[in-house]
Amino acid sequence: MGKFTLRFRPYTLELRHVFTVASFSRSTTPVVLTELEYDGVIGYGEASMPPYLGESQESVIAFLQQVDLSGFNSPFETAEILHAVDQTAGKNTAAKASVDIALHDLLGKLMGQPFYKIWGLNPTLIPPTSYTIGIDTEEMIRKKVAEAGQFQILKVKLGLDTDKMIIDTIRSVTDVPLCADVNQGWKTKEEALEMAHWLQERNVVFLEQPMPKEMIDENAWLTERSPIPTIADEGCQRLVDVPALQGVYTGINIKLMKCTGMREAKQMAELARALDMKVMLGCMTETSCAITAAAQLAPLVDWADLDGALLIGNDIYDGMQVVNGQCILPDRPGIGIIKK
Repeated sequence: MGKFTLRFRPYTLELRHVFTVASFSRSTTPVVLTELEYDGVIGYGEASMPPYLGESQESVIAFLQQVDLSGFNSPFETAEILHAVDQTAGKNTAAKASVDIALHDLLGKLMGQPFYKIWGLNPTLIPPTSYTIGIDTEEMIRKKVAEAGQFQILKVKLGLDTDKMIIDTIRSVTDVPLCADVNQGWKTKEEALEMAHWLQERNVVFLEQPMPKEMIDENAWLTERSPIPTIADEGCQRLVDVPALQGVYTGINIKLMKCTGMREAKQMAELARALDMKVMLGCMTETSCAITAAAQLAPLVDWADLDGALLIGNDIYDGMQVVNGQCILPDRPGIGIIKK
C-alpha cells in the first residue's frame, strides 16, 4: 500500500541540424520530462511535442496537473491506471505517453528486470535503425550522409519538388538501402505511383505516408499497385485506427507519442501482425528516455526508426546505444536509462 508522486518539468531539445520535412522546419523540440515515484522507487518518462501534433509544454503540464493516481495502491494495477490516465481528457497522447513510460520504468525496477525481458522479447531480433536525412541542399545532404556512415539504412524526407535531387545526391555518395518518408507531400495517386517505381529502382525499400491521410481511396489504390510497401504514419495514431487501415497501407508506423505509450504500442504491433500487416517503430526527436522505452518492443517490428536521440545535442540520459546501426539495449531494470 504505497503512494504515487508524479513530478514533471519542461525541457527543450536542441537539434544538431535544422530539421526540414515537407510542411515545416525547426531547430528545437519542446518536451516535458516526468518522474513517477512509488515507495522511493522512481520511473522516468517523457512527452515530446513537435509543434505540428498540437501539443505543447503548456498543454502537457496542464494535463499532468489533472492526473490523479491517489485511488491506486499499486503500480501493478497497470491497466486500470493507464485507463484512468487516458480518461482524464481526450487527445493529449504525448502527455499520456509520459505517464505510461514512467510507469513501465517503475514496474521494471520493482521487478528488477528490463521490460523487454518481462515481455519475453529477444533484443538480438531488433532490426537496424534508420538514420534520418531531412530535406536540405545538396551540400548539406552529402554532409549528413557522411555523418551517418555507421548506419545500414537511411530514412530520407521527401515531399517537395526536390525529391529526385535529394535521392540522386544521396546515391552519388552511398548505395545503402533507403526508406522514403513523404509526410503526406504527394498530392495525386499517379504522381505517387510514378515516384514509387522510380524510387524502387534506386533501392528504396518502402514509402511512408505518401499522400495526405484523408486520401484513403487513393492510398489504397497506390498500395495495390506500388512495387514497394506503403506505411501509414500520420494516417495511424492509436489502436482503434489499425483495423480500417488493412488494405489501405501495407503497414503502420507506431510511435509512443501518438499512441499514449508502451502498453498501447505493443497492442498495436500485435494487432497489425494478426492482420498480416508490416510494422514500423518510429519516434519523434526525443531524449534517450522515450527512445529506449520504444526500443523495448523493437524485437516485434520489421523496421526501426529510433534515431531521435541521435539528432539532438543535449540528451540528459544514457540509454539505448547505436553501434554500426544496431540498437543495443541496456541490461538494466525498467526501460534501462540512467541520468548522465
